[in-house]
Amino acid sequence: MAWLFLVIAGIFEVIWAYFMKQSEGFTKLWPTVMTAATMAVSLGLLSFSMKTLPLGTAYAVWTGIGAVGAFIVGIVMLGESTNIMRIASVCLIIIGLIGLKLTAGD
Repeated sequence: MAWLFLVIAGIFEVIWAYFMKQSEGFTKLWPTVMTAATMAVSLGLLSFSMKTLPLGTAYAVWTGIGAVGAFIVGIVMLGESTNIMRIASVCLIIIGLIGLKLTAGD
């Protein structure tokens, strides 16, 4: 269950990052409210996963999911640019996440 909580926490991290961008520096009410709400869910699920997963693994995977997810959302939903170096860099993050999962011992 810890890994499931961690993956869902990472997805919520992507969602709060998106709403934070939409809040325009916390100047728009509803995106700001959604940022706070999804951030609370993300942190809560992260804390549940840390009951059994090692700190370094859980935190790195959580931020990695957030980074890769925000990268994809930025391209797909916000029209951010892409190039081979950005894609290669995200692939390195994904390789690191896979490595952490394979060596976590759970």
